Amino acid sequence: MSAVGASGGEGAPSGGEGVPSGGEGAPSGGEGARSGAEAPLELTIVAHDVGPVRGMERQLTDLILGLRERGHSVSVIGRSCELPAGSGVAFHRVRGPGRPFVLAYPWFLLAGSIAVMRARRGIVQATGAIVLNRVDAVAVHYVHSVATNTPSRPTLLYRLHDRAARVLKRLGERLCYRPGRARAFVCVSEGAAEEMRRAFPAIASRVVTIYNGVDTEGFAPGLRREQAAALRAELGLAEERLVAAFVGSEWERKGLAELIAALALAPEWALVVAGGGDEQAYRELAARAGVGDSVRFLGVTSEVGRVYDMADAFVLPSSYETFSLVTFEAAASGLPVLATPVNGVRELIEDGRNGILIGRDPDSIAAALRRLGADPGLRAELGAAARRSALAFGRERMVAEHEALYERLVAERY
Repeated sequence: MSAVGASGGEGAPSGGEGVPSGGEGAPSGGEGARSGAEAPLELTIVAHDVGPVRGMERQLTDLILGLRERGHSVSVIGRSCELPAGSGVAFHRVRGPGRPFVLAYPWFLLAGSIAVMRARRGIVQATGAIVLNRVDAVAVHYVHSVATNTPSRPTLLYRLHDRAARVLKRLGERLCYRPGRARAFVCVSEGAAEEMRRAFPAIASRVVTIYNGVDTEGFAPGLRREQAAALRAELGLAEERLVAAFVGSEWERKGLAELIAALALAPEWALVVAGGGDEQAYRELAARAGVGDSVRFLGVTSEVGRVYDMADAFVLPSSYETFSLVTFEAAASGLPVLATPVNGVRELIEDGRNGILIGRDPDSIAAALRRLGADPGLRAELGAAARRSALAFGRERMVAEHEALYERLVAERY
């Protein structure tokens, strides 16, 4: 069993303007580590944040480090960049607010565009609609023009902020997702690619799919057995108690309320929540449902591996995803997956073979939990099959496919 989520909030950027992130040092890898590249590439990754917390940020970290291992030169332009010491990545910091989004997004759109003009090197990839420059590739982790967002908290202020943020995100996509702005739009799943082609038909021929990569060695069954046992003890969960893991933020969209309601119909299960949200409101919700003693909140943590390893199942009744890295990490950790058939999930999970596809309603979630709770053999069978399926989505494949794309884009320049 193992875990994902978030580790303690905003990390301090490692490195300053033009300073290698993680300090000076040779790249880990070098030419001998490259696979298939004729010569080292020069690459610039533009992103709000890079680091070990949250799915998109961790995917960028894996991509950047993988490219460095293959001997390529990588620069990052962003608000923060937290990479291991000795990574040899040049970091160009875009100073400005990180929140609220309605201020941080337009600020970065302008300040980041100026930074790209000054510091771009080689192939440039932007992470979403975040700069106005013409770039070579845009990595699409979320299609805001298609997704239906829900406010992170039900208060009027949050609803107004989320409404304004949705307008800004969709406007940004209209500005940036056009033929003159990028030569390739790289979607993290085929489901997301289909949404991009429908929403932006003018760039349909430029849309490609490169699935996110999973660290199948770092997330493997029983890898953190002792840590998982310690976490159970810390949370007051007996060894024999069935535990469902929920990992992620944006709890409204990901269906945490429905999952908590389902616990009342499957009382043999406890729930461990890793990620950030309105914890007090959800504690009150659990108390009203009569399951307050069955829900544990961990908060944002970078040690999600031990969450998976202490759990007996992973549950994600989300209304929208483009890939859902946590689902793939849970599968790689050998957990049976109960999830709604959103993008990414339906490309991984075959109902009844390596997981269970559920509805978003509490009755559907509870029925799947009761089914798993009554059959330890089924839990083991689905978990082993999920692990085998996740192996096809390894990080090395993701890095190699990005490398091939960048080489093609370089060749097309000449």
